Parts: sequence; structure tokens; C-alpha cells
Amino acid sequence: MLGRRLFLHLAILMGVAVSPAFAEDRSDDIKTRLFAALKSATTEKEARQIEHEIWQYWLDLAPEPEIRAIVDQGMRHRSSYDFEAAEKILGEAVEIAPSYAEARNQRAFVRFLREDNSGALADLENTLKLEPDHFGALSGMYHVLMRMGRTKAALSALTRAVEIHPWIQERHLLPPDPDAIRPAVKGKQQDL
Repeated sequence: MLGRRLFLHLAILMGVAVSPAFAEDRSDDIKTRLFAALKSATTEKEARQIEHEIWQYWLDLAPEPEIRAIVDQGMRHRSSYDFEAAEKILGEAVEIAPSYAEARNQRAFVRFLREDNSGALADLENTLKLEPDHFGALSGMYHVLMRMGRTKAALSALTRAVEIHPWIQERHLLPPDPDAIRPAVKGKQQDL
């Protein structure tokens, strides 16, 4: 998948003049294609591959390579269970690039792991203001709200996530609904 930045660099190398408006249109085309493919996925394996591409797309929206590097560093600290450092580093990315949704989403995840429900919820709400179709933020919101005892709001967030991503792993956490239009839970995690 070509990110907007990579697309611009390739265009410059090829000597093609690219206006910022065209680059934004190209990014919107990629997003539209990815989300349409996700909705039409017929297997869990196919959906997981597209989901991975969407996560890469969101990460690639970093306004500068340096900001992406900061987010990557924060994610590495999170993977090493150094949640305090991860939150601090991701906070720097949010401060530098407040309109970069994925920095906020990643910090929300760390805050959730640190049991900072109000901080995580605030970051998730801001992520969704910037990227309304962020199924990961909606799924995260489900987990935070359930932890807070706000079941109705949590189920609403997860229902919206399933509308966007019918194969999302948490879909089985919704109560049974015979009229729901979503794939049945099939197979086991190791079968993916």
C-alpha cells in the first residue's frame, strides 16, 4: 500500500507535479477502497489482511516522518511493557501533531493499560473526532466503557465498530441479535 507521503515522494522522483489537494484526494481514494474491501471481505483471513492495511494507512497519515518515528518508539515501549515511557512519548507526538488521530489512539491504548479510564476515553473521543471510522478506537471505547460500568454506551460503540468492520474480533461480545447483519463467529484464533 502506498501511503500519501510515499506517493508524493515517488511523484517528485518521477518529475510529476502533485498538488496537495490531489494528494489528499489520493489518500481519500485509498481509504475508500480499503474500507469497501473490508466490508465485502468474505473470510476472516481476508478481513485480517485488509485490517492490517488500514492500520498501516492510519499510521502512515503521520504529518511528518519524525512524528511517525515518535509513535513507533512509543509503540515499542508499550510492547516492552514500559507503559509509563510509552505514554510520555506518545504524549509528545500528540502535542506536536494534535490532528494526527493515530497518535491519540495509541496513547489511549497505553492509558487503558495503565487503567487511566478517563484519559483513555478522552483520547478515544478525540481520535473519533479526527477519524470517525476508526474501528479500533470504537473497540477501545467499548473496553473502557465496560470497565467503567457504562454497558449501554459500550455496546453502542462496539455496534458502530461492527458496522464499519463486520469481522472485528470483538464482534462476539455483542449480545445475540437475530436481525444483525454481521458475519457469524467462525473458527478459532489459531485458524486465522
